[in-house]
Formats: sequence, structure tokens, C-alpha cells
Amino acid sequence: MKFLSAASLLVLTAPLANAAAFSIFDPTQASLKVTDNGKYPVNGENPLQYCAKPDNYKLEIESVDLAPNPPLPGQKLTISAKGTLLERIEKGATVNLEVKWGLITLIKQTVDLCDELKNVDMECPLEKGEMILTKEVELPKQIPPGKYSVLADVYNKDQEQVTCLKADDIVFHL
Repeated sequence: MKFLSAASLLVLTAPLANAAAFSIFDPTQASLKVTDNGKYPVNGENPLQYCAKPDNYKLEIESVDLAPNPPLPGQKLTISAKGTLLERIEKGATVNLEVKWGLITLIKQTVDLCDELKNVDMECPLEKGEMILTKEVELPKQIPPGKYSVLADVYNKDQEQVTCLKADDIVFHL
């Protein structure tokens, strides 16, 4: 499941990477919202979609590419992402994260974005402007087969939404 982290782009990469740990979730910790049922795919070779029309998001994603796509257990995954932050991201930013395996919720928690950025060799504050990220992730061989979905809803320190991304129907086979 580490691939889900980096694929979420720039500021989403670290919190989703920790999804690989299959943390115990606390349903009181996260408040996730998908505000639209429309389909708004993220450009590039990836399974990502915006949760809603991205007109008001503070992160403009130019592209996210995964190689290989789809990711394979036991293989190295390369994530290449490019985007533009429309505002500075400072300490206090959070990510509401939900990871499901089929109908089973594996993770539902809120994490500190700045703490998680260290996992992708970044740190707060993230300055306004263009960002480019290339990250290699070793996917564990033991990823249980099945269908996975991820939702990452990112907020700045003032609790204004930066972006919201989801990936549904990510299937791993034996």
C-alpha cells in the first residue's frame, strides 16, 4: 500500500506512505468528505481523481505518473509528480486519510502533514510555487490481494481545503 502514498502527489505522498503500516484507526480522529459525485481525473498515468471539481483547490496538479501502472507487489514503484502550490503550507496543516481494503476500513485518521513530509524528504513550510517530485518506493511482496481505495483530504493550518484526492478500485493480484 505504500504506492498509494506517493501517488497522491507532493503534499499527499507522506501520509499515504504510512498507510502501509496498516495503522489501527480511530473513527473519532477523521472527518472525511467527498463533496461531489462527478469524475475529475488527475492528469497522468495514475488511478487518482479529485474528490470534487478542483477549481477552488490550493494545489494545482499538472501530472502524476506511476511506473509501473498499475503498481505490482514486490516491485519498485516510481512516482513522478508536478504541480503548483497556490499558497504557502505551514505547520498545522493536516491530512484526513482513509484507506479501505474492499469494504474493510484499514485506516481512518487525521495526521499532521508537516510531520509526514519527512517521509518524502520534504519539510514545512512548503513555499508557494511550482513543485516537482520523483520518488521510488519498494512495494512489499505481502500486499494482500484485493481491491483497495484511498481518500486523502488536505487542509492548511487555517483548516481551508488544499486538495482532496481519491483512488478507487486499485486491485492487487497474487
